[in-house]
Amino acid sequence: MAAKEQQQHGVILDQDQFCCSICLDLLKEPVTIQCGHSYCRGCIEICWDQEEEKKKKGFYSCPQCRKSFTPRPVFYKTNMLAEVVEKLKKTDGQEAAPSAALAHAGPADVACDFCTGSRPNKASMSCLTCMASYCASHLQPHYSIPVLQRHKLVSATAPLQDKICSKHDKLMEIYCKTDRMCLCYLCTIDEHKHHNTVSAAAERGEEEKQLVASQHKVQQRAQEREGEVKELSQAVEDLKCSAQTAVQACEKIFSELISSFQRRCSEVKQRIRDQEQTAVDKAGNMLLQLKEEIAKLRRRDTELEQLSHDADHIHFIQAFQSLCSPCESVDLSVVVYPLRYFRDVSDSVSDLRIKLERILKDTWPGICSTVSSVDILLPPEPKTRDDFLLYCCPLTFDVNSAHHNLFLSNENRKVMKTSTETVYPAHSDRFTEVSQVLCREGLSRRCYWEVKWDIMGTLSVAVSYKNISRMSGSSKFGSNAQSWSLQHSLNGYCFRHNNAETKVSGHCSYKVGVYLDYQAGTLAFYDVSGTMTLLHKVKTTFTQPVYPGLGLTGQSYYYSSPSAELIKLW
Repeated sequence: MAAKEQQQHGVILDQDQFCCSICLDLLKEPVTIQCGHSYCRGCIEICWDQEEEKKKKGFYSCPQCRKSFTPRPVFYKTNMLAEVVEKLKKTDGQEAAPSAALAHAGPADVACDFCTGSRPNKASMSCLTCMASYCASHLQPHYSIPVLQRHKLVSATAPLQDKICSKHDKLMEIYCKTDRMCLCYLCTIDEHKHHNTVSAAAERGEEEKQLVASQHKVQQRAQEREGEVKELSQAVEDLKCSAQTAVQACEKIFSELISSFQRRCSEVKQRIRDQEQTAVDKAGNMLLQLKEEIAKLRRRDTELEQLSHDADHIHFIQAFQSLCSPCESVDLSVVVYPLRYFRDVSDSVSDLRIKLERILKDTWPGICSTVSSVDILLPPEPKTRDDFLLYCCPLTFDVNSAHHNLFLSNENRKVMKTSTETVYPAHSDRFTEVSQVLCREGLSRRCYWEVKWDIMGTLSVAVSYKNISRMSGSSKFGSNAQSWSLQHSLNGYCFRHNNAETKVSGHCSYKVGVYLDYQAGTLAFYDVSGTMTLLHKVKTTFTQPVYPGLGLTGQSYYYSSPSAELIKLW
């Protein structure tokens, strides 16, 4: 009925919440200390009276949270809590301790030393004077017997054996800072005699400060991790959405390509059939005309044969004059093509297939590499050349950007400075003032490529935005904000960007590796003549795809010209 009445009033009271954690009974004259925990006035006063050592030092601690106070707090009765406890007592009709106080000890609990039987109760307090642990029932004498009230009680959070010195069988109350371990007072007379020792309470006070700092760091780190979890979870969702969009886009593009090829195939087949019908009809008409003419000629031949046997001279002469007139016939010119017909069509389609397969062969590795580079977490920075080669990408120079004094060869991967101008068609992408060239491929991911050159001339290994100037002196790589360039000359290396020059130390070789991490905003140049040796690394933010480029500004001679080449790594 009591529980039912409580439910009707909208409140269900749990008796365990109104028990003193010292005596484990319902609160008697409850008081609340500054940390918020409540105790029986008599229990907390006895507990603090027993802390003689702390009393001398002038600070007191909460038995539950161990928070320290100084000076000793003044108690004030908690009237509202007292009223609630009184109602609980009247509701239950008893002041017995909660059942949880007499619960059996589990594997992780401290067992009561005075309980008999195979299943002792869980101990609530330990007496450092008696060196024993007590459940709520066996603890009562320590609150009622005057001589036991002077004993020192602590919460039974750990077995007493952990607090006893194994050598002297005494309570450990001292901390050795030298050996970082807890001691009893006899240890300070023995092997720890000249060590730096303090009381356990003093050490706890210092370590509590470190605990607060550590707790703050842990909480801060936890908040950072929570932010990272949120960011990573959002990245996973964005990746899934992007993958679905890419799959749909690729499926649409390939479907359109397949449909386009199917239309072209149907169109070619229809054209072949139409042309076949046209040629057959034309040849059929020609055959009819030829057969008609043959028939006429056959009839004339028969008439002439008959006339040759006519004995009448007058009739022969008259008939011959009419038969000798030429037969009426259409002027037909019959010339038959060599036996190839539609083989040329098949050859043209075969050439188309070869060209498409070549395009697929050149572009497919880049597509696969682009797919492989997509990830939520950035992979670690490459260390060895084999690591860098995982990011190699096919590159070719754009002939529409090459200066007239540059000649491209070797599948547009090699560039040579010439003394005569190369004839190129006019194009808005062509450099007109500086002997340099850009690649066709724009990069916006992790990529690696290598460049080698001969001993002549000055070389610029660069990356640039597409919108770099093409028709002014400021279009030189590194002389503007749109390009980054490592320049090699007889004086060594230097790095240039936005017309600012940085001297780069390092062994001058004739082979350089370039590593671009677009998302991380990293551009690095390496000497790869031996091991991977970093020459220069720049950190920036790329706002649009970058294009690899080369510049050759050395002098050309009739017997030799400076040249450079993109090494084929793929």
